[in-house]
Amino acid sequence: MKTKWIVLWAIIVRELRRFLQQRSRFFGALVRPLIWLMVFAAGFRAALGIAITPPYETYITYDVYIVPGLVGMVQLFNGMQNSLSMVYDREMGSMRVLLTSPQPLPFLLFARLFAGMCVSLLQVYAFLLIARLSGVDLPWNGFLSVLPALVLTGLMLGAAGMVVSSQVRQIENFAGVMNFVVFPVFFLSSALYPLWKMQEGSEWVYQLCRFNPFTDAVEMIRFALYGQWDSAAASHTVIATAVCLTLALLGYRPRQRA
Repeated sequence: MKTKWIVLWAIIVRELRRFLQQRSRFFGALVRPLIWLMVFAAGFRAALGIAITPPYETYITYDVYIVPGLVGMVQLFNGMQNSLSMVYDREMGSMRVLLTSPQPLPFLLFARLFAGMCVSLLQVYAFLLIARLSGVDLPWNGFLSVLPALVLTGLMLGAAGMVVSSQVRQIENFAGVMNFVVFPVFFLSSALYPLWKMQEGSEWVYQLCRFNPFTDAVEMIRFALYGQWDSAAASHTVIATAVCLTLALLGYRPRQRA
């Protein structure tokens, strides 16, 4: 058991050090959601006021509504970034060595997943702080209450990235696969618009959004920012995480034996 804790800590420290040394990665993770917040949300601030719906107790502006979706965007792209690094590490880096170690494969995958989730927390809290200081009306106590939701969402999206990395054999093929996964997942969700607005526009698009696990993750974050817990969204996120972890394990096991 002690050895497992040492391995877990070593993997976490390695991922955090690598992230902190890659300053372009940190700023790149913030630029994308900040552009959406400062430009896109500002342009629609007056045109897309959101009605009073839980967890909001009054009318809100569009920039307030979009923040949980942009938090999900940060974690989504971080999960895909980690899966890209896993493709590289699996072929010529540390993951190649770890897969031949005596540690069980499920533990190694979870350790790498947990380390990636820790990195995503740094990115998310930096974004939330910038958004709050720039004038977006977010409760300060929400920074603490949202932590469990961020951990769960980070694990789910990181596990989804592992599924992708287990099937991609070459780094050159990863960009196309990532775009095929990321953009449908993000846009077919409640990240940018409430589901009832989606339903007004198209019933089949609404159904796709409703059954998208990313929608549950975004809604869980939205409620948690205001000190509330969406148990249905949380349970669906846990199920999606378990499914993705199982698929990732099945995808990596043959390669470990090889």
